[in-house]
Amino acid sequence: MRGDPGRTTQSVEARMQAWHVHGYGEPGEVMRLDTDAAPPEPGAGQVRLRVRAANVNFPDALLCRGQYQVKPPLPFTPGLEICGETEDGRRVIASPALPYGGFAEYAVADAAAVLPAPEALDDAEAAALHIGYQTGWFALHRRARIEAGETLLVHAAAGGVGSAAVQLGKAAGARVVGVVGGADKAAVARELGCDVVVDRRTEDVVAAVKEATGGRGADVVYDPVGGAAYAQSAKSVAFEGRIVVVGFASGSVPSPALNHALIKNYSILGLHWGLYHTRNPGLVRDCHERLTELAAQGAVKPLVSERVPLAEAAAAVQRVADGVTTGRVAVVPDEKTTA
Repeated sequence: MRGDPGRTTQSVEARMQAWHVHGYGEPGEVMRLDTDAAPPEPGAGQVRLRVRAANVNFPDALLCRGQYQVKPPLPFTPGLEICGETEDGRRVIASPALPYGGFAEYAVADAAAVLPAPEALDDAEAAALHIGYQTGWFALHRRARIEAGETLLVHAAAGGVGSAAVQLGKAAGARVVGVVGGADKAAVARELGCDVVVDRRTEDVVAAVKEATGGRGADVVYDPVGGAAYAQSAKSVAFEGRIVVVGFASGSVPSPALNHALIKNYSILGLHWGLYHTRNPGLVRDCHERLTELAAQGAVKPLVSERVPLAEAAAAVQRVADGVTTGRVAVVPDEKTTA
């Protein structure tokens, strides 16, 4: 067991630290640390978990802004994926049940959705194997049906969601073209395994993809960005290609030209991973088993670029919202602030 296997949950503290959002706005402005909060009480079918690590996702920023598809009652605690510990000492990963999110010392989760943490990964890495990698797996395999030898174009390839798609694409035998913004992120994308890296700040993305594919275009496009990235996707996709829309980190929701999809003969696929929890939860568990196998083989390893203490969670969410991070930023309650 990775992390700190010697520590087990013997009892729940009478009070805890937790970040609360009382009104909507930018994360750095509306997240407030409560150092004397009551630990959450699990409801029917739920379990309480001591948080070992909570990863920051872009939807955490959307929650703070009131722009996420789910709006928990105010005040709430953000933090959508954690590695936690059950009261009997089992190390697990879960998506906390809002309003009791992961940026706290304790969270609650639906018992049926709790999954065993992969032993090959430490706490922060294990937490990161959940939303981003599940999203990537469902997008590439369930929706796009990617095949070995195909070309996969990944937007925001150095980010938390994009980096997972890069690794999963390589594990599936695809040739991966990663689009990034800036030289530092380009270096990260190369380290992740991208066969071709395109810096959108200095290169023409469409021309670069066409050059990398001999004019054919990408068979599968993974787009968590939207906006201008989607427009580039439509111009870069191959005959019978598939564009998988997984998010709109740019803040701009595009309006696809369906006549263009008809003329070029490509598919536009949406992915809302959270729906599988209610529509087909067995697929989520099957996916977790496969991801655990890939982690044990070393085929995937979440990129955790920062590990910060609980006191720095609001600043971490703001950095992710501003698009200046790479990989995942993990909030570790027991991490100490260093000078």
